[in-house]
Amino acid sequence: MNGVRKAVLAAAVAGSMLVGGVGGAVLYATTIAASAASPSPTPSSGSSSASGGKFVPNEDPTHEAGESAAREAQENAGQVPTVP
Repeated sequence: MNGVRKAVLAAAVAGSMLVGGVGGAVLYATTIAASAASPSPTPSSGSSSASGGKFVPNEDPTHEAGESAAREAQENAGQVPTVP
């Protein structure tokens, strides 16, 4: 009787692993398909695409007072600043 219990337990474990593996693969495939089918989010207003893709610096006097010379030079060149 002990051998039969082990066989039943082994079959139950193998069956649950098979069902779990198939279920996980199906869920994973549906999330991949859903993310591939959904379009990229559209940028909100005020982003670079709203201004034609060109960087627009913040020329507010209070903002300009705290900027470094290197950052201001990058902004004046039309580049997205990489320095603080």
